[in-house]
Amino acid sequence: MRTVVWLLLVALIVLHQDFWNWRTREPLVFGFIPSGLAWHVGISLAAALVAALAVRFCWPAELEAPDGQDAGSSR
Repeated sequence: MRTVVWLLLVALIVLHQDFWNWRTREPLVFGFIPSGLAWHVGISLAAALVAALAVRFCWPAELEAPDGQDAGSSR
Protein backbone atom coordinates (compact mmCIF):
# COMPACT_ATOMS: atom_id res chain seq x y z
CA MET A 1 0.00 0.00 0.00
CA ARG A 2 2.94 2.27 0.62
CA THR A 3 3.88 2.13 -3.07
CA VAL A 4 0.31 3.00 -4.06
CA VAL A 5 0.37 6.08 -1.81
CA TRP A 6 3.69 7.18 -3.34
CA LEU A 7 2.33 6.70 -6.87
CA LEU A 8 -0.81 8.69 -6.00
CA LEU A 9 1.35 11.46 -4.56
CA VAL A 10 3.45 11.64 -7.73
CA ALA A 11 0.26 11.65 -9.84
CA LEU A 12 -1.09 14.57 -7.79
CA ILE A 13 2.13 16.51 -8.31
CA VAL A 14 1.97 15.97 -12.07
CA LEU A 15 -1.77 16.70 -12.33
CA HIS A 16 -1.44 19.85 -10.24
CA GLN A 17 0.48 21.43 -13.13
CA ASP A 18 -2.69 21.99 -15.17
CA PHE A 19 -1.06 23.79 -18.08
CA TRP A 20 -4.08 22.99 -20.28
CA ASN A 21 -6.30 25.25 -18.12
CA TRP A 22 -4.00 28.28 -17.91
CA ARG A 23 -5.71 30.37 -20.56
CA THR A 24 -9.16 28.79 -20.43
CA ARG A 25 -12.11 30.87 -19.30
CA GLU A 26 -14.87 28.65 -20.63
CA PRO A 27 -16.63 26.38 -19.85
CA LEU A 28 -17.81 27.43 -16.43
CA VAL A 29 -18.50 24.58 -14.00
CA PHE A 30 -21.99 24.84 -12.48
CA GLY A 31 -22.39 28.01 -14.51
CA PHE A 32 -20.13 30.21 -12.37
CA ILE A 33 -16.89 28.44 -11.37
CA PRO A 34 -13.96 28.81 -13.81
CA SER A 35 -12.53 25.47 -14.92
CA GLY A 36 -9.11 26.20 -13.35
CA LEU A 37 -10.68 26.83 -9.95
CA ALA A 38 -12.83 23.70 -10.23
CA TRP A 39 -9.70 21.72 -11.13
CA HIS A 40 -7.92 23.09 -8.06
CA VAL A 41 -10.87 22.10 -5.85
CA GLY A 42 -10.67 18.56 -7.24
CA ILE A 43 -6.91 18.38 -6.71
CA SER A 44 -7.33 19.64 -3.14
CA LEU A 45 -9.96 16.99 -2.36
CA ALA A 46 -7.77 14.30 -3.93
CA ALA A 47 -4.79 15.51 -1.85
CA ALA A 48 -6.88 15.21 1.31
CA LEU A 49 -7.81 11.65 0.34
CA VAL A 50 -4.18 10.72 -0.36
CA ALA A 51 -3.14 12.24 2.98
CA ALA A 52 -5.81 10.19 4.76
CA LEU A 53 -4.58 7.04 3.01
CA ALA A 54 -0.99 7.85 3.97
CA VAL A 55 -1.91 8.32 7.62
CA ARG A 56 -4.07 5.18 7.67
CA PHE A 57 -1.69 2.79 5.91
CA CYS A 58 1.81 4.30 6.10
CA TRP A 59 2.01 5.81 9.59
CA PRO A 60 4.83 4.15 11.60
CA ALA A 61 3.43 1.96 14.37
CA GLU A 62 6.30 2.80 16.73
CA LEU A 63 5.05 6.38 16.97
CA GLU A 64 1.80 5.21 18.54
CA ALA A 65 1.93 4.50 22.27
CA PRO A 66 -0.77 3.24 24.60
CA ASP A 67 -2.24 5.82 26.97
CA GLY A 68 0.08 6.77 29.79
CA GLN A 69 3.27 5.56 28.14
CA ASP A 70 5.98 7.51 26.38
CA ALA A 71 6.37 6.66 22.68
CA GLY A 72 10.13 6.27 23.18
CA SER A 73 10.01 3.86 26.12
CA SER A 74 10.39 0.12 25.61
CA ARG A 75 8.27 -1.12 28.54
